[in-house]
Amino acid sequence: MFFCLSFSETLWEIAKAEVEKRESNGSEGDGVEIGEKSVFFIGSKNGGKTTIILRSLDRDEPPKPTLALEYTYGRKAKGHNTPKDIAHFWELGGGTSLLDLISIPITSDTLRTFSIVLVLDLSKPNDLWPTMENLLQATKSHVDKVIMKLGKTDSTAASDMRQKIRSNMQKDHPDRELIDPFPIPLVIIGSKYDIFQDFDSEKRKVICKTLRFVAHYYGASLMFTSKSEALLLKIRGVINQLAFGIGKSKSICVDQNKPLFITAGLDSLSNIGSPPVPDNDIGKFHARSPMELWKKVYEKLFPPKSTDTLKDIKDPAKDPQYAESEVDEMRIQKDQELEQYKKSSSKSWKQIELDS
Repeated sequence: MFFCLSFSETLWEIAKAEVEKRESNGSEGDGVEIGEKSVFFIGSKNGGKTTIILRSLDRDEPPKPTLALEYTYGRKAKGHNTPKDIAHFWELGGGTSLLDLISIPITSDTLRTFSIVLVLDLSKPNDLWPTMENLLQATKSHVDKVIMKLGKTDSTAASDMRQKIRSNMQKDHPDRELIDPFPIPLVIIGSKYDIFQDFDSEKRKVICKTLRFVAHYYGASLMFTSKSEALLLKIRGVINQLAFGIGKSKSICVDQNKPLFITAGLDSLSNIGSPPVPDNDIGKFHARSPMELWKKVYEKLFPPKSTDTLKDIKDPAKDPQYAESEVDEMRIQKDQELEQYKKSSSKSWKQIELDS
């Protein structure tokens, strides 16, 4: 069951209290340290984040639209007669419209055991880059601030976090000094592969190479999924590794004609190749960095929609996916009453001014 949380000042306290309450009701784990991690799902609106969470937690229930920021948790034992570790699952709804809420679950207390899962809708390639860019920039900016704050009180912990991220890549990897790893573990999931696989071959090539570059540059894992049971099971294994530290996969599939599956640190710039554009056209893009070059090449084929079209609805009350006829009718009535009150008040003030 998901909890839709409305009071930001007590979100983490509510989550912690709920778990601690349930732990205190049982005797398991007495005297034994219980592992605790957090996984934060962000990404495309209606991209399948909730479905992935439910499958990872073995919950057979239909996914519901995510409103703002939602929380749930899971528990799993690593072995026989061992206490169950706890995983906190957070999900940001609304695509890129609620970036301010990113700061709520990511704190100096949770950061050291925190992971990010970015879910991108492969069936909407024109929205893919702006969604990815906005969410990753907002998340990285906040995480960097938290690490800086942590460094002032615990410089060793902050340094250890940076070193841990670097350890995902082998010391002799040729790209070790060419990438800029995300400050906390990151997994990028391309959803709706069943639709994507029917795209034109050249379009699939551009999307696959671009996502491989972005994932490799940030030291992230990259994988595609769909409603396929086999693919969902592979994704579930990846999420379980983030949430409970169970079974890290070293599988790799870079064939653009198959669902990509690349664990962090196993790809390389030489294998990815240059941006898919004729060599004599590369100089026309005037990019200041490799990331900017890939962005310009990608957006030449998949230009982002206009700001007005891409902008998500910030007020959930006006979002059609949350429509409730009785509530909406009452709101319309109240809005009309408010407008009528404003008009009558305005007339009253004008009359007072005339009289005076």
